Amino acid sequence: MSTSSSLRTARKGTTEAPWVRYMLIGVALSFMFLFLVLPLAAVFTEALRKGAEAYWEALQEPDAWAAIRLTLLTAAVAVPLNLVFGVAAAWCVAKYEFRGKSFLTTLIDLPFSVSPVVAGLIYVLVFGAQGWLGPWLMEHDIKIIFAVPGIILATIFVTFPFIARELIPLMQAQGNDEEQAAIVLGASGWQTFWYVTLPNIKWGLIYGVILCNARAMGEFGAVSVVSGHIRGQTNTMPLHVEVLYNEYQSVAAFAVASLLALLALVTLVIKSVAEWKMEREMKALEELPPEQPAVLTPSAQRG
Repeated sequence: MSTSSSLRTARKGTTEAPWVRYMLIGVALSFMFLFLVLPLAAVFTEALRKGAEAYWEALQEPDAWAAIRLTLLTAAVAVPLNLVFGVAAAWCVAKYEFRGKSFLTTLIDLPFSVSPVVAGLIYVLVFGAQGWLGPWLMEHDIKIIFAVPGIILATIFVTFPFIARELIPLMQAQGNDEEQAAIVLGASGWQTFWYVTLPNIKWGLIYGVILCNARAMGEFGAVSVVSGHIRGQTNTMPLHVEVLYNEYQSVAAFAVASLLALLALVTLVIKSVAEWKMEREMKALEELPPEQPAVLTPSAQRG
């Protein structure tokens, strides 16, 4: 039997019938349309139901601008901090062996298993007026709960695992060989990180930052508990949408929600571009010819 006929036989034995493929594709597309495309289209349709003028008025309203600024401020503080924490935690877990490593990994995953509402209640218990540190904070006129610091702290907690969890398996798969070689050649710890480790993890790092930023801007549960819902001061965009919807201002609510949806779409585009560039880079590395050992010329051999 020829090679081509063998490949055709193997392909027939491992490939589903055409109607099965079409059915699976149809089910997947129907699911995406019903649960992703249709709700997204409904948000923009409701936001523009009374025209573009009403849409822009809803976004230019002072409370909406305050919610937008607070959301961007929260993400601008939480994402860089989680970037530092995530890289440090991933480096520690992936590059070193020490007692308590499994416990540290469990702590990193803790925000995934704890409800955001429970996380918000934890901060109220610690920093609230009747909490553990509440009397001391009130005595020194420091406000955490029902203020911007509490919102930032709650957002940092719920978004902490995203960058670390993207980098840990990547760093574990890469191993320590290149870092050790750089150290043997005389590189310092910072030079090893900047010129060896960081280029190897850059796409995973970008991917984790994108996910962390998306969650930071869209977080509702933990922020709702610690914010106090002070309109124009501690309402982020998701909280402002809830307030407007409860007040039956549907056009304004959907206008702010559409802005959140646009931010999510931009995040998705950036994520797709990062994945595409990472795949191209990996494919280019796979296509590189293997290094050939140097062959000495007869004159060199005699020398």
